[in-house]
This record gives sequence, structure tokens and C-alpha cells, in this order.
Amino acid sequence: MTCQSSESTETIESDRRADNNTAAVESDESRIAAAMKELRNTGWYWGSLTANEAKEILQDTSEGTFLLRDSSQRDYLFTISAMTSAGPTNLRIEFKHGKFKLDSVVLVKPKLKQFKSVVHLVEYYVQLSRSSDKAASASNSRVSPVPPNGTVQLLLTKPVYTSTPSLQHLCRITINQRTRQVQDLPLPNRLKDYLTEYAYNV
Repeated sequence: MTCQSSESTETIESDRRADNNTAAVESDESRIAAAMKELRNTGWYWGSLTANEAKEILQDTSEGTFLLRDSSQRDYLFTISAMTSAGPTNLRIEFKHGKFKLDSVVLVKPKLKQFKSVVHLVEYYVQLSRSSDKAASASNSRVSPVPPNGTVQLLLTKPVYTSTPSLQHLCRITINQRTRQVQDLPLPNRLKDYLTEYAYNV
């Protein structure tokens, strides 16, 4: 029979915690690496663009036009720059506990949705913006450009591409808008692989 000292138990617990922390870091790194791979496929990820450069690009665009870039603040990985009714604005994306979500005021933060991928986050808000845009135009309601409390509605409807996207990529987006059952399509496996490589519709 062997006895284990409390010191060796503490060592085991310490090692276990260290292993868990290492696994979490590796998981976060792989999640970020996967997010970067997806972003490079979008065509609207601009990399290390500054806020002023993003403002220039968006200056003469319509409300809802957006792009995604690296954040200039150390605590954040990415920023969405978008045109609003009051001009270009920036919204940071935070990464915590393996999930991405929009940065916001403390009271709203717990209510914001979290996503495993940055592109999924953007896609969600694009769908939300497009559906609210359709609802507004269907009711023919005139919305004042700047509400009385000074807040503006953030819409994400049209991405700004770094260059003209390939026809294949545009076809992939169109197919993804029509179906999520790519494996059931009468297509060669190579094409199915290409479609599932980027399973988003924005």
C-alpha cells in the first residue's frame, strides 16, 4: 500500500490545470487559424487596413456596405467597418472562450450571439440586416436618418471586395443561398468539395 502526500496531490492538480490550459490555448489557436482560412476565401477580408483607409473605401458607398479588417486594438482580432446613415463606423469583434461576438456596451454584451467562426457571425448579421431591410421597404415606412437619441442602425448588406471575385466563388455563394444539401446535388465530388470549403452565402 502506498501513501500519497498532499504535496504530490497538489502537483498532480497543478499539472492537470496546466494541461487543460494548454489544450484551451491549442483549441483557440486552431479556431483562429480556421477563421483566418475562411476569411481569406471571402474576398471581403482586407487584412491590416487602417480605420482611415477603411473610411476612404466606404466614403461614397451606400448604407449597409461593409468590409472586414484586422483590428488596430491589441485586445481584438477583427473589426467590421461599415457605412451607416451617419457615415462610416467601426465595430470590433471580440474572441473569448473559443467564440466570436460583436463588442458592445456591458448591458447588451450578454444578449449578443456568439459564433464559432467570424464569417458565420458576419453572415448572421447580413441575413438579419437584409430581412429587416425587406420588412422596412414592404411597409414603406420612412425612417429618419438619425434617431433622436443619436444612435444609428447598423446594417450589413453588401460586402466590399478587395478585388473582383472569381465566377466560381460567386457561383458557390449563389448555390449556398439556394441549398445547404450540397452532398445531394448531382455534381462531381471535386465540385462538392469546393462548395463545402466555403459554406456561406455572403
